[in-house]
Amino acid sequence: MAKKVLVVDDEKLIVKGIRFSLEQDGMEVDCAYDGEEALKMATENAYDMILLDIMLPKMDGFEVCQHIREFSNMPIVMLTAKGDDMDKILGLEYGADDYITKPFNILEVKARIKAIMRRTSSGRPKQENPKMLVSGDLKLDCESRRLFISGKETNLTAKEFDLLELLVNNPNKIYSRENLLNLVWGYEYPGDVRTVDVHVRRLREKIEANPSEPRYVHTKWGVGYYYNQN
Repeated sequence: MAKKVLVVDDEKLIVKGIRFSLEQDGMEVDCAYDGEEALKMATENAYDMILLDIMLPKMDGFEVCQHIREFSNMPIVMLTAKGDDMDKILGLEYGADDYITKPFNILEVKARIKAIMRRTSSGRPKQENPKMLVSGDLKLDCESRRLFISGKETNLTAKEFDLLELLVNNPNKIYSRENLLNLVWGYEYPGDVRTVDVHVRRLREKIEANPSEPRYVHTKWGVGYYYNQN
């Protein structure tokens, strides 16, 4: 079954180029040219990936991302201007899984898309990890990629789930930010370790009763992060 991608940018030549390239790889591509149109399409369709520009008419990419996160965890990659570090961090804060800097090489875009799709695909090998991880009142269903805390479901983005799954699978093992960047985002990922910090903070806000005094995901100062086995 073909992977389905939504490309959102108000620059029609960019959209046309990305669409042509992804269709060459057998993907099904929808296009939107403003924020409202993008949100409508994301509401009405299930996508394997959304490429979302920040600077959009009617509703900017941050708002679109935030609204989508209210009902879906489909992977979102923000398109940001070169050198705009604040945009990258804000994109992650609003729930994006990754970002690509403009101007970009289409081969890089395709490689990043495929890497994220591989990591979020439910068809990945199941024998590597158990289908269900239970730790205290926290339960991860690795097959459906859902998290339950005290029986109540908590919605995570694709990268937040990947991060938590890795830590829970390896309780009390301390991972440096560089290790987490490589293991969760991939060795080809050109981002920096702040990406990890943002995701850990977002994860704590969702799973901890008191994020400033975490019960699950702990910091080993000067070393990295680890999951505390209850």
